[in-house]
Amino acid sequence: MELRRCDHPPALNALVAAALVLASTTLMLVTFTTARAAGVIAAGTCGAYGQAYDSPTIDAARKSALASCKGEKCKIVTQVRHGCAALAIDGTDPCGASGFASGSKLGQAQNQALKACYKAGGKDCVIRTFLCDAKG
Repeated sequence: MELRRCDHPPALNALVAAALVLASTTLMLVTFTTARAAGVIAAGTCGAYGQAYDSPTIDAARKSALASCKGEKCKIVTQVRHGCAALAIDGTDPCGASGFASGSKLGQAQNQALKACYKAGGKDCVIRTFLCDAKG
Protein backbone atom coordinates (compact mmCIF):
# COMPACT_ATOMS: atom_id res chain seq x y z
CA MET A 1 0.00 0.00 0.00
CA GLU A 2 1.37 3.35 -0.99
CA LEU A 3 0.85 6.53 1.09
CA ARG A 4 -0.16 9.54 -0.91
CA ARG A 5 0.36 13.14 0.05
CA CYS A 6 -2.85 15.14 0.17
CA ASP A 7 -2.49 18.58 -1.35
CA HIS A 8 -5.25 20.99 -0.41
CA PRO A 9 -5.94 24.19 -2.28
CA PRO A 10 -4.37 27.27 -0.60
CA ALA A 11 -7.83 28.73 0.02
CA LEU A 12 -8.83 25.68 2.08
CA ASN A 13 -5.61 25.89 4.10
CA ALA A 14 -6.28 29.58 4.83
CA LEU A 15 -9.87 28.80 5.84
CA VAL A 16 -8.77 26.09 8.28
CA ALA A 17 -6.13 28.42 9.78
CA ALA A 18 -8.70 31.23 10.18
CA ALA A 19 -11.15 28.85 11.86
CA LEU A 20 -8.48 27.75 14.34
CA VAL A 21 -7.57 31.36 15.17
CA LEU A 22 -11.25 32.25 15.68
CA ALA A 23 -11.82 29.23 17.94
CA SER A 24 -8.75 30.07 20.04
CA THR A 25 -9.77 33.72 20.39
CA THR A 26 -13.31 32.77 21.40
CA LEU A 27 -12.01 30.38 24.03
CA MET A 28 -9.71 33.05 25.49
CA LEU A 29 -12.54 35.62 25.64
CA VAL A 30 -14.93 33.19 27.32
CA THR A 31 -12.28 32.29 29.89
CA PHE A 32 -11.47 35.96 30.55
CA THR A 33 -15.08 37.15 30.95
CA THR A 34 -16.05 34.16 33.08
CA ALA A 35 -13.24 34.87 35.53
CA ARG A 36 -14.06 38.58 35.75
CA ALA A 37 -17.55 38.65 37.12
CA ALA A 38 -17.88 40.90 40.18
CA GLY A 39 -19.51 44.32 40.38
CA VAL A 40 -20.01 46.85 43.19
CA ILE A 41 -21.69 50.24 43.64
CA ALA A 42 -20.59 52.60 46.41
CA ALA A 43 -22.67 55.66 47.34
CA GLY A 44 -22.00 58.78 49.36
CA THR A 45 -23.82 61.98 50.20
CA CYS A 46 -25.64 64.15 47.66
CA GLY A 47 -25.60 61.72 44.74
CA ALA A 48 -21.91 60.81 44.92
CA TYR A 49 -21.14 57.32 43.71
CA GLY A 50 -18.40 55.01 42.51
CA GLN A 51 -18.62 51.71 40.75
CA ALA A 52 -16.59 48.80 39.51
CA TYR A 53 -17.65 45.92 37.29
CA ASP A 54 -16.11 42.85 35.69
CA SER A 55 -13.54 42.75 38.49
CA PRO A 56 -11.77 39.47 39.27
CA THR A 57 -13.09 39.41 42.86
CA ILE A 58 -15.70 41.16 45.00
CA ASP A 59 -12.88 42.53 47.18
CA ALA A 60 -11.14 44.10 44.18
CA ALA A 61 -14.45 45.57 43.00
CA ARG A 62 -15.16 47.01 46.47
CA LYS A 63 -11.77 48.74 46.62
CA SER A 64 -12.16 50.16 43.12
CA ALA A 65 -15.72 51.40 43.72
CA LEU A 66 -14.76 53.14 46.96
CA ALA A 67 -11.71 54.73 45.30
CA SER A 68 -13.85 56.14 42.48
CA CYS A 69 -16.54 57.56 44.79
CA LYS A 70 -15.85 61.30 44.86
CA GLY A 71 -18.05 62.37 47.76
CA GLU A 72 -18.37 62.25 51.49
CA LYS A 73 -19.34 59.19 53.53
CA CYS A 74 -18.96 56.73 50.65
CA LYS A 75 -19.85 53.15 51.48
CA ILE A 76 -20.65 49.98 49.57
CA VAL A 77 -24.40 49.79 48.97
CA THR A 78 -24.71 46.77 46.68
CA GLN A 79 -22.57 44.11 45.06
CA VAL A 80 -23.15 41.44 42.45
CA ARG A 81 -21.51 38.38 41.03
CA HIS A 82 -22.94 37.43 37.63
CA GLY A 83 -25.69 40.06 37.76
CA CYS A 84 -26.65 43.73 37.63
CA ALA A 85 -27.02 46.56 40.16
CA ALA A 86 -28.52 50.05 40.16
CA LEU A 87 -28.53 53.20 42.30
CA ALA A 88 -31.44 55.67 42.24
CA ILE A 89 -31.57 59.15 43.77
CA ASP A 90 -34.26 61.79 44.14
CA GLY A 91 -33.72 64.01 41.10
CA THR A 92 -35.22 67.07 42.79
CA ASP A 93 -33.13 66.61 45.95
CA PRO A 94 -29.92 64.64 45.30
CA CYS A 95 -28.98 65.01 48.97
CA GLY A 96 -32.25 63.34 49.99
CA ALA A 97 -33.66 59.89 49.40
CA SER A 98 -31.86 57.15 47.49
CA GLY A 99 -32.32 53.47 46.79
CA PHE A 100 -30.25 50.64 45.42
CA ALA A 101 -30.73 47.05 44.36
CA SER A 102 -29.16 44.13 42.57
CA GLY A 103 -30.66 41.41 40.44
CA SER A 104 -30.07 38.90 37.72
CA LYS A 105 -31.22 41.34 35.00
CA LEU A 106 -30.71 45.08 34.56
CA GLY A 107 -34.41 46.00 34.41
CA GLN A 108 -35.07 44.14 37.64
CA ALA A 109 -32.25 45.94 39.47
CA GLN A 110 -33.33 49.36 38.17
CA ASN A 111 -37.00 48.83 39.10
CA GLN A 112 -36.10 47.71 42.61
CA ALA A 113 -33.71 50.66 43.09
CA LEU A 114 -36.43 53.12 42.04
CA LYS A 115 -38.95 51.47 44.38
CA ALA A 116 -36.47 51.69 47.26
CA CYS A 117 -35.85 55.37 46.53
CA TYR A 118 -39.57 56.18 46.57
CA LYS A 119 -40.04 54.10 49.72
CA ALA A 120 -37.27 56.19 51.36
CA GLY A 121 -39.28 59.36 50.64
CA GLY A 122 -38.07 60.35 47.18
CA LYS A 123 -40.46 62.46 45.10
CA ASP A 124 -38.82 62.25 41.65
CA CYS A 125 -36.47 59.25 41.71
CA VAL A 126 -34.14 58.62 38.78
CA ILE A 127 -31.43 56.06 38.09
CA ARG A 128 -28.08 57.67 38.93
CA THR A 129 -25.94 54.75 37.80
CA PHE A 130 -26.15 51.07 36.96
CA LEU A 131 -23.85 48.22 36.03
CA CYS A 132 -23.85 44.64 34.85
CA ASP A 133 -20.86 42.39 35.23
CA ALA A 134 -19.68 40.06 32.50
CA LYS A 135 -22.50 37.59 33.05
CA GLY A 136 -25.32 39.98 33.98
